[in-house]
Order: sequence, then structure tokens, then C-alpha cells
Amino acid sequence: MPLTPLDIHNKEFSRGFRGYDEDEVNDFLDQIIKDYEALIREKKDLEQKVKSSEEKLSHFSNIETTLNKSILVAQETAEEVKQNAKKEAKLIVMEAKKNADRIINEALEKSRKVTINIEELKKEANVYRTRFQMLIEAQLELLKSEDWKNLAASPDHESETADQDNGVIKTQA
Repeated sequence: MPLTPLDIHNKEFSRGFRGYDEDEVNDFLDQIIKDYEALIREKKDLEQKVKSSEEKLSHFSNIETTLNKSILVAQETAEEVKQNAKKEAKLIVMEAKKNADRIINEALEKSRKVTINIEELKKEANVYRTRFQMLIEAQLELLKSEDWKNLAASPDHESETADQDNGVIKTQA
């Protein structure tokens, strides 16, 4: 067990003939006591500083551990968010493809209907054209008939002529 300043102070030496000078020994012991007390105080201060430093170190180690855990949790969360975003993006793309296919199919169906309508309109136009052509040709035949020629030849006097085709009497003015 180490010496204490009190042990040094209470230490008594046996006296011999022509021994050491008692005042010198006492002064030296007093100096040793002061130095020893100072060392003990310094040791206690250093121990307190070490204890305080160890507590701070422990506190900062805890903070470091907490930060590391927080970083790991943040990384895991970021990874989850990233994976969820990828899944959602895939779902959006799939839905967009479905919608695109539906729109394309609708457009194709409308295109088929329009094509059918166009063909029907072309047929109707051809029928109308044929009928109109036949009507015009019939009217031209009427204009080329002898009845019209006779009307054009005698415009000054009235005459009645019998229409041989339908049995109608016409009066000319």
C-alpha cells in the first residue's frame, strides 16, 4: 500500500550518536510531504479528468452507435422507397401499355368503321351518279326528240300535234 502524506509526517526515526541533523531531516520530510500531497492531488485531478473523458467517450460512442444505426435505418428506408418507386413505375408503365393498347384497338375499330362508311358512301355515290346520268340521258333524249324539233320549226302559229308515245295533244303558241 502506498504511503500517504500523514505516514511521512508521522514517521519517526531512531536516534543514534552523531545521526542526521534533525532540522534538515524535518525540512526535507516537509518538502517531501508537500510534493507528495501535490502529486496525490494531481493524481486525483487526472483520475477525475480520465473519468470525465471516459464518460464523454462513452457518451460519444453511444451517439456514434445511434448515428450508425440511424444511417443504416435511413439507408434501408431509402432502399425500400427506391424499390417501391420501381414497383410503382412498373405498374404505371404496365397500365400505360394497357391504355395504349386499348386506345390503339379503339382507333383501329374506328378506322375500320370509317373505312366501311367510306366504301358505303362510294357505292351510294356511284348509284346516285348512275341514276343522275340516266336521268340526264333521258332528258337529252327528250330534247332530241321530234316534238322539240317541231316546236322549234314553227314558232309563229299555234298547232296541235298528237304525241304518238303517250297520246297527249299539245298546243303550241
